[in-house]
Amino acid sequence: MTKKAIGFTVVLISLIMAVPLSAKGPGAGKNGQPLGTLEEKEIEHVTYIREEEKLARDVYLTLYELYQASIFENISESEQRHMDAVKRLIDKYGLEDPVEDDAVGMFTNPVFTKLYKDLVDKGEMSYCGALQVGIDIEVLDIEDIEIVLIDVEGRDVNRVFNNLLSGSYNHLNAFTSQYEANNCEF
Repeated sequence: MTKKAIGFTVVLISLIMAVPLSAKGPGAGKNGQPLGTLEEKEIEHVTYIREEEKLARDVYLTLYELYQASIFENISESEQRHMDAVKRLIDKYGLEDPVEDDAVGMFTNPVFTKLYKDLVDKGEMSYCGALQVGIDIEVLDIEDIEIVLIDVEGRDVNRVFNNLLSGSYNHLNAFTSQYEANNCEF
């Protein structure tokens, strides 16, 4: 066999061996490489946080409709980006998305349905009450994400959750500042 034929054969074998790796689908990442798996607790955390981010977005959208305050509009848009980031993890790992119905106030987990109603009721009482709801949601998000991070081993999941945590601290600061600026009482 000539050098040219050997080189061609090596290239051909490399291409043949690479074909299964380039097929994308569930459980396939960049360049078709397997992604690995998540532990059961990580799966539960990812799906729970996806719906918790939806709760925040939905409450803020509802309160924006009521008060037309830019803080609710801006932070609801940020919560949508948080939902999207968690959705990318769900898609990446081929998980079932708990957000079956993206309509405002619709949740798979009945705990979120009740919480949505309770938070909106509290926020409808006054603008200060609505700002307090924002504070309450962000405190809840921070507490839940900090607990979840204890169980997270995947670097990509850890990175997403740390970004969500940082965003929640920013949102908490924004709501607290508005609460104080409007002379609301703690």
